This record gives sequence, structure tokens and C-alpha cells, in this order.
Amino acid sequence: MPSTLPDGDPVPSSGELPESALAGLGTRPFGFYVHVPFCVTRCGYCDFNTYTASELGPGASHADYAGTAIEEVRRARAILGGAGPRVETVFFGGGTPTLLPARDLVRILGAIDEEFGLAPGAEVTTEANPESVGPAYLAELRRGGFTRMSFGMQSAREHVLAVLDRRHTPGRAVQAVREARAEGFEHVNLDLIYSTPGESDDDWRASLAAAIEAGPDHVSAYSLIVEEGTRLAARIRRGELPMPDDDVAADRYLIAEEMLTGAGFGWYEVSNWATSPQARCRHNLLYWTGGDWWGVGPGAHSHVGGTRWWNVKHPAAYAGRLAAGASPAHAREVLGPEDRAVERLMLELRLADGFPLAGIDRPIVVARALGGGLLETEPFKRGRAVLTLRGRLLADALVRDLVG
Repeated sequence: MPSTLPDGDPVPSSGELPESALAGLGTRPFGFYVHVPFCVTRCGYCDFNTYTASELGPGASHADYAGTAIEEVRRARAILGGAGPRVETVFFGGGTPTLLPARDLVRILGAIDEEFGLAPGAEVTTEANPESVGPAYLAELRRGGFTRMSFGMQSAREHVLAVLDRRHTPGRAVQAVREARAEGFEHVNLDLIYSTPGESDDDWRASLAAAIEAGPDHVSAYSLIVEEGTRLAARIRRGELPMPDDDVAADRYLIAEEMLTGAGFGWYEVSNWATSPQARCRHNLLYWTGGDWWGVGPGAHSHVGGTRWWNVKHPAAYAGRLAAGASPAHAREVLGPEDRAVERLMLELRLADGFPLAGIDRPIVVARALGGGLLETEPFKRGRAVLTLRGRLLADALVRDLVG
């Protein structure tokens, strides 16, 4: 089943934000995340807030979704006021956004532009299942203002895709990248997953080789996480599949670093590689560096000026709130200065640019990390904590030590 929402403080029915959130609005990068919660089938490893047709029930439909999302965009304009920032990035995620007609995605983007204005050179991305798009669909997105495609490849091996319950054929993601390039998309990402049960080192190398050969300018590679409540977790619990091994995952990460670096990609976040600074995902960088964003859609999370909130989970409940003229927000939290500082450390230390040493108050932990080869020496001398390759493998543990 879809993941549950966290607890939090009540949100006014109007959705208005605290004055502290609005202070400084426009001085930080601002973006939109648009959640499209529809999938043809549910992948066995996925616990995202997504729904197949049989799970939707009454009160929600693909056909009405664009109009409902646009209502939330208009509410965002009213809540943030007339002096709100221009939009630097827009990211359509899911689910499978490209299950909607391309014209619906373009309509939502048009509403964001009409209400807020897209900044010159704004980055506009949509995720896509490789099977859900073709040249005509991609051409319509490109004409409508989309600048970046992100395809869920996951693996080039059919038996690995079968364990993940992915429905696309192994070669389709490669072809989709080529089609996107042909339709004028300069920036294209492929998402990969490693350490799936039954995957070998050779399988992983083959997936990386296929991704590189396809010609994207960005690759994201994530270790498989077994989430409670998923079909994959149930299969592992029954003994049908082995639990992913941390040591195997580390070896796969090293293989990814070796092959991607050799192909001209450079890491800029622990799980992300790009061929140039211009190819980096600016929307994700907005998240990682403390920017502001408004999340549209059921279960979508937002953050403005230290206030974080999340919408009701089910599409029918989401549509009902907006139809009644109320905020779709389920709950929120206002982060204090200490919480915000900890969050910045947790996120920015994962970046190739690192984190300023002046913002870390645990000198013994820092010294131990430097001596243990987890931090680069030269950036350290310049006052920056930057992870080494070994540090990237142990990033989560290091962050726990630094904030503990």
C-alpha cells in the first residue's frame, strides 16, 4: 500500500503560512514539484504514494487531474502573495506523469508560468516510464516548454526487472533516450537501481554500459531499499528472495563510480553523476541546498522558509478539499534554527561541493573522519568538508555521528 503520512501540526483551512515562512521569500531559489500519482501497475519495491486504476475508487480520475492540480497552483499564488518569486525549476514526478496526455502536463506547466512566471532558462523536468512515451509525445512536451527528461531504466537485465516488477523491456529505456535527444531535449537522465536480489556484478556492469551507451548527460544510481509493506519485502520475508547485502551494495557503488567516471560523468551528489555542471539536476539541487518549493498533488511535500507541509494522501480526498475551496494540506511543521542547520548539514555534506567546516560543531568527529580517509584533505584546508570516495560509502554513518 502507499506510504503513510507523518504526523504534524494542523494547517489552517485557508492554507496560509506563518509570517516566518514568508520572510525572505524570493531571496532563495523557488521551484514546483508536481506529483502525478498514477501507475499502470505497482512495482514490487515501490512504497510511493501512487495508485493503479483499481485502487483509485470514486472521486478521482486521470481526466480531471490536470484541472485539480491547476487549482492548487492558483491557491499557491494566493497564499504566497503577489510578490512571490519566479519559478526556476519545475519537476513532474510520480507515479508515472506521462500516463497523462502530454497536453495535460503542458497545461499544468502553463498555469505555473501564468501565475508565477518561469524564470529565463527555467529547468522543467518530467519523469517517465520508457514505455509510456514516444516521439510524438516527447515532441509535444518539448514544444510546451519541457527541457529535461528522466527515464526509469533501473536495469538492462530482464530477470532483474522481473524481480523489481518493472514492465518495460530492457532496451526500451535506451531507445527512449535517443528519441528524447532527437526531439530536442538537451538534458536526459536515466535512473538505475543496484543490488537487486539475483543481480550479479556482470548484470550491474551491463546496465551501466547500456546506460552510458544510450547517451544521457545525467545518471542517478540508487541502492535498492526494501520498504515495509511492499511486495518485495513480503517475498524476502517468505524466503523467496535474499535480503540485499550492504557489502555487495558498496561494491556495486564502486563499479558505478569507476564506469561513470571513465565515461566522462562526474559525481556531484552521492547518488548522482553528470557530464557537466549544466547537466546537473537543478531541481534536486534546490532541495539539497535549502531552497523553497511548492509540492502540488496528493501526498506532495512543500517547503517555504523553514515551514514544511504535506498534502492529504488519496487523490479523491485531495480533489475534494480543493473543490470545497480548502487547502489540501494534511499537516505541517515549522523547523527551528537548530533543525534547519542539522538538515542543511545532512543534505549538503552529500554534495561534491561539501559543507563549511564552520557549520560543524563536532571537531573530534571531524578530525576522526579526516584521519580515517572520509574527508578530502585539500578542501579541508580551505574550510570545506568534502567526502572522499570512501566517505561517500559511509556518508550516512558519518552524518549520524556529526549530528548525534
